[in-house]
Amino acid sequence: MTDDDPGADGPTGDGGAPPQAAPDVPPVPEAPPTPDAWDALRALAAEDPAAAARAATAVCAGTLAERTGTEFVSVAPDQVVARMPVAGNTQPAGLLHGGASAALAETVGSVGATLAAGPGVVAVGVDLNATHHRALTPARSAWVVATGRPLHVGRRVVSYEVVVTDDQGRRVCTARLTCQLLAARGG
Repeated sequence: MTDDDPGADGPTGDGGAPPQAAPDVPPVPEAPPTPDAWDALRALAAEDPAAAARAATAVCAGTLAERTGTEFVSVAPDQVVARMPVAGNTQPAGLLHGGASAALAETVGSVGATLAAGPGVVAVGVDLNATHHRALTPARSAWVVATGRPLHVGRRVVSYEVVVTDDQGRRVCTARLTCQLLAARGG
């Protein structure tokens, strides 16, 4: 068969069928949270970690964190805690997807690093490593909980350790996130 043959597979290996339309996807916010939103979250975290958790969940609206069902539980200067459902975040074999654990860890570490950075500064992840210790299914654990604590807070770099546990408190994943600190852009 040649590429001119109507029966030849197209570049997608589907017999030359036209590409399918993408499923409806909710719109993504056009701009990230403003520096004022981060500064308000930082002030709230110092006074009321539970209220700061609700605010952090709202700040993450329209992001991957929302799509994975991530909810912040407590947001304080020295510790950030969030949870994510196992159901809906699995790989084809039915186990919690390692990428979902990594995304949860990066979300927790990035929020914590931004809080630690100070006013007018945001943190962006530049290095993430994750070790997966335990496989989970939705039947074994409804949620995973990520607890992030700063390892190093510098003027340009913040590193966070994030420990992900199951419903029984067993370690599922250990991650380390390093963030670069950047001046926040106005929204």
